[in-house]
Amino acid sequence: MIRSMTAFARQDTQGDWGTLTCEIRTVNHRYLEPSFRLPEALRELENAFREQLRTQLKRGKVDVSMRLQTAESAAQSFEVSDDMARAVNEAANHVNRILDNPAHINALDVLRWPGVLSVKELDYSPARDAAAELFERTVADLVTVREREGERLRPLFEDRLATMGQLVNEVRERMPELLKAQEQQLRDRFEKARVELDPERVAQEMVMLAQKSDVAEELDRLGAHISEVSDTLTSDDAIGRRLDFLMQELNREANTLSSKSIDARVTRVAVDLKVLIEQMREQVQNLE
Repeated sequence: MIRSMTAFARQDTQGDWGTLTCEIRTVNHRYLEPSFRLPEALRELENAFREQLRTQLKRGKVDVSMRLQTAESAAQSFEVSDDMARAVNEAANHVNRILDNPAHINALDVLRWPGVLSVKELDYSPARDAAAELFERTVADLVTVREREGERLRPLFEDRLATMGQLVNEVRERMPELLKAQEQQLRDRFEKARVELDPERVAQEMVMLAQKSDVAEELDRLGAHISEVSDTLTSDDAIGRRLDFLMQELNREANTLSSKSIDARVTRVAVDLKVLIEQMREQVQNLE
């Protein structure tokens, strides 16, 4: 399964406590790098979310955003301590009886006194349970999107690999003809220079030429790497790093093939190979 590192998923859920929305965006990255923006009431879930991501994703920069909108019925309310309010009022009246010019104390003055007014803490446990389930669904949706986006690239890889295989076979089939042509060119140069042909000298020159232009190993390695890329595309594991390494190896062999070229057609094939490899490499950078 080919998985892209670029994806987006959004899910939401509702309850008596309000509405939760979860959004996850991922882009390519060498490692798995998650970041979270969670409501304060759900902050304690971050570690669990991180562990869950590690079980589902291998690579990518992951941005997780979760928003909580509490229902009006669950809005925060105030609690007044009647005993504390009476105590403050009695203390104020006691002081007023002592003062010559007492000041009036109102309700707001009493409410400002520490301990009289408090905010009732909401129970967010139902919202936290819903958030855990919502995050799991969003991650599952994200994985599906990454797989769908990755699979769209399969025809691109298969087409390039098939073309590369044809190019390698073309060079392999033409090499005997090219070496024979090179031998004839060598003989023609000797004759043009009116040098007496020494069979042993000709043989030595041909050996040197064959060694310099022998690309059999490069062609074999190119074929092996092409097969390895095809096999890797069928793996269920994360394949991005392995494919990136194989692209480097393919490019190295294509460069060597070009440097050993003794014919314009072989040079053209080497250039075509490098173009195809670069096209695949650009897409590989975005695979998990």
